[in-house]
Amino acid sequence: MRVRHFAAHCRYFAMGVLVLFTLGPPPVRAQGGGADVTTQHQLPAPNNALVRIVRESTERFRDVAVAEAEGYHLLFGCVSDDDEGAMGLHYVNLPLVADGELDPTRPEIVIYEPTPGGGLRLLGADFLVFAEAWDAKGVGTPQLIGQLLHLFGSPNRFGLPAFYTLHVWAWKENPKGTFVNWHPTVSCDGFNGQNP
Repeated sequence: MRVRHFAAHCRYFAMGVLVLFTLGPPPVRAQGGGADVTTQHQLPAPNNALVRIVRESTERFRDVAVAEAEGYHLLFGCVSDDDEGAMGLHYVNLPLVADGELDPTRPEIVIYEPTPGGGLRLLGADFLVFAEAWDAKGVGTPQLIGQLLHLFGSPNRFGLPAFYTLHVWAWKENPKGTFVNWHPTVSCDGFNGQNP
């Protein structure tokens, strides 16, 4: 029974990914390798254990080419909202999404903000597990180091089955909180859907 549910999730996810790769914009590459992120934005206070772990685990991804070499690829274009701000560009590692596990050192998604010059600025990470598979474990709402993940129901704007997610804004301070879904000062204005 579990195998059938997992196969169904993989089938729906694969169809969504196929549609996104077919219709979505091409990936954007970072411009001019490795600018010092700390001079570009205010960093969240490093006194949170999860923020520290995410920073240590994702620092190498300040260069998006490193993230791509490790299996992360742009999906969903640049995610924004009329009222809430934006989430930015989600570079997704599909094998990590499919494994149904959460590891603070291996985020399923790394998040970037497009810059006006066509580059990318690392913002943080997003952890994601499918709700049905997670709920079948009978262990309650997923969490990472005490932070509960948020439930996104289905249908949703991403075309995915219901999933739990946690954004960790480790590289750009969010005035609404380090673990909320939307970032009011992130913008998709610099994204034109093309490589620089």
